[in-house]
Amino acid sequence: MLSDIEIAQRAKMLKITEVAERLGISVEDIELYGPYKAKLSMPLLQRLKDKKDGKLVLVTAITPTPAGEGKSTTTVGLAQGLAKIGESVIVALREPSIGPCMGIKGGAAGGGYSQVVPMEDINLHFTGDFHAITSAHMLLSAMLDNHIQQGNRLNIDPRRVVWKCVVDMNDRELRNIVVGLGGKAHGVPRQGGFDITVASEVMAILCLADGLRDLKERLSRIIVAYDYEGKPVTAGQLKSHGAMAALLKDAVKPNLVQTLENVPAIIHGGPFANIAHGCNSVMATKTALKLADYTITEAGFGADLGAEKFFDIKCRYAGLKPDAVVLVATVRALKMHGGVPKGDLAIPNVEAVKKGMANLEKHIENMKKFGVPLVVAINIFAQDTEEELEAVRSHCAGCGVNVALSDVFARGGDGGIKLAMEVVSLVRGGAACFAPLYADDMPLKEKIETVAREIYGVSGVKYNKEAETALADFERMGYGKMPVCMAKTQYSFSDNPDLLGRPEGFEITVKNCRIAAGAGFIVALTGDIMTMPGLPKVPAAENIDVSDDGIISGLF
Repeated sequence: MLSDIEIAQRAKMLKITEVAERLGISVEDIELYGPYKAKLSMPLLQRLKDKKDGKLVLVTAITPTPAGEGKSTTTVGLAQGLAKIGESVIVALREPSIGPCMGIKGGAAGGGYSQVVPMEDINLHFTGDFHAITSAHMLLSAMLDNHIQQGNRLNIDPRRVVWKCVVDMNDRELRNIVVGLGGKAHGVPRQGGFDITVASEVMAILCLADGLRDLKERLSRIIVAYDYEGKPVTAGQLKSHGAMAALLKDAVKPNLVQTLENVPAIIHGGPFANIAHGCNSVMATKTALKLADYTITEAGFGADLGAEKFFDIKCRYAGLKPDAVVLVATVRALKMHGGVPKGDLAIPNVEAVKKGMANLEKHIENMKKFGVPLVVAINIFAQDTEEELEAVRSHCAGCGVNVALSDVFARGGDGGIKLAMEVVSLVRGGAACFAPLYADDMPLKEKIETVAREIYGVSGVKYNKEAETALADFERMGYGKMPVCMAKTQYSFSDNPDLLGRPEGFEITVKNCRIAAGAGFIVALTGDIMTMPGLPKVPAAENIDVSDDGIISGLF
């Protein structure tokens, strides 16, 4: 059996100029990064704004398990399936972070015969977007510390600096550090730390901005610290936003690549879904909608995180109105939610599937609350039995939802035709009546409690003193109309990763709240959320190598 990278390396890719031509894009409107990657030009994006939008389909999933769900694979395979039945389609995905690629999670390019290519480039440096974001973030960090060193005209309290450094690598040693040691010439000592680049507010801003001007304005609103009177200090006050935008002038342009079956794919941005909104860029999605009849996109982690934030944050700011949802599950993952350990997942167990259906059922209920029709996609494995699959079909039928089997990992677009036909039927049915879960003018605590109650199913929400104080401060400062971005474990509806299935009668605790004033949301921190991952005992990097002629191996 071929590995993902071996399949990708055998792909017959089209030159990216030909992929662009199929979309009606001339070579003058793309900026080449070698033969198989390109950025779309800003003049092109401006000209496309007057074109009619196609249909928008979100791919999301049940609560993640170590058994895997295959959301990105299904997203790519669905697009290839739509192309197989003659539909005009484009994929809009996030860019992978290098840190998890070197750790344990893997990339975000799909798998098997449903991948985006060139896979190695996409999973590693791609077109340099993440490096540009890291540089822009670190410029602000440097200008902040330099301001304090050079007289501190803004009266910044070094004890209340909230802007960390970033690097796109998993490194737990950098979570908490002390900077400015070595004497007066080397800065003012203070406690600091690093986040991973995908957790940077600069990343979130790039993905929510609708152009360079909006990007620069959002950058200027970033709160980096508070002064001795408790007033916020922004990147605009440090006069760093112009230079930051200059560093991002190319990174803000969406990237064009293709799938293994030459379906166009726009891949751009990659914010965390458990600390930010977890979606690809607004500019990428809006561009895709102008270029094809169907845009297939995804949101990070399970539907309780990625999909909720896609609807309540991204769609709210971008004015997007999705037409359908694909909710991905596997029999293996349902068994785990039904109490089966990972080592026993190959053993048929219809009762465990039925028990685990409680998790899928809750996600179905949640998606219906946004007024968007959905279909359940079962990403099938060879050991799935007909009895287990029928248990899923029967339960979903009782929820009023159809099920489509997806075999896109093994068969590519051919394995996604049934799912594609279900999606077309949903979209053409015109039943979508999208609305966010809460109104802008709802108080911040009510927004948090609405998400917790309606999406997670909590019996109550507790707030630590720090969270209560922060929320009161944010509303006093005029940020009360912002949406909330819940920072929560991806492995459970609760804030406890060990509570699988559909837990009931539980409370969550909001430990603290942060403001992303440039991105435009309030982050509510629950549980033990890490914004800088660590490497596992055996990092994936140990198996990655490159030959003398530059061929990469071991990358999944």
